[in-house]
Amino acid sequence: MRIDIITVEPDLIKSPFENSMMKRAIEKGLAEVHFHNLREYGIGNYRQVDDYQFGGGAGMVLMIKPISECIEKLLAERSYDEIIYMTPDAKTLNQATANTLSLKENILILTGHYKGVDQRVRDKYVTKEISIGDYVLTGGELAAAVLCDAVIRLIPGVLGDETSALTDSFQDNLLSPPVYTRPSEFDGMKVPEVLLSGNFPKIEEWRSEQAYKRTQEIRPDLLDDN
Repeated sequence: MRIDIITVEPDLIKSPFENSMMKRAIEKGLAEVHFHNLREYGIGNYRQVDDYQFGGGAGMVLMIKPISECIEKLLAERSYDEIIYMTPDAKTLNQATANTLSLKENILILTGHYKGVDQRVRDKYVTKEISIGDYVLTGGELAAAVLCDAVIRLIPGVLGDETSALTDSFQDNLLSPPVYTRPSEFDGMKVPEVLLSGNFPKIEEWRSEQAYKRTQEIRPDLLDDN
C-alpha cells in the first residue's frame, strides 16, 4: 500500500510513522507513506496557501489553486483508489471503513486546516470524506495519522499475530471482552476461573457473553446496528 498525505504541517504528522507498528510496516516494505508540503505549491514569495472567506466570517480557508496543483502532480504519476479529505463534517471513521481501505493499493489523504478547504476541492477531487469524531482539531494531520494507523495495522504481515486484528473491538459490532495476564491473583483480585480451565469452547462462550454485556452497557448503539 502507498499512502500520500498532503499537509501544511508535515513535521506534525511524521512522528507517528517513525515509531512502533507503522514504522515496522514501512521498514518491511508493506506500506509506503509520502508527505507533500502544500506550501511548496503556495502562491507568491510568501507561499500563500490560505485566504479569507467569500461572504465574510472568521477563519481562513485553504485555497483551491495550491491544492489542485499538488493533486494534479500526484495524479500524473499514479492513479488513486481513494482521495480522502479529513474533516469533522463527514461520516465518522469506523472499523468497516478501515477494513475496506486496507484492501486498497494507493490512497491520497488531504488534511484540512483553519476553516477547511475551498468546497471546489471537495467537489472536483475528493472521493471519500472521513471524520474521526464529533470535535474539531487545529488541523487534519492528527486525524490522518489515526486513519493510517487504523488501516496499516490491518495489512497482512504488519501485526505479529495475523488473527489479532480479527478479534479487535468493532470487528463484529461488539466491544472486546476483558483480558487478563499473569499473575492469576493480584491484591485479592482473581482472574476468572474459566480462563484458567483450558476448556476453549467454554472460554470462547465466556468471551462472547462478556463482549455482548460490555457493549450493552457502554455502547448499546452498536447493537442497534446489528
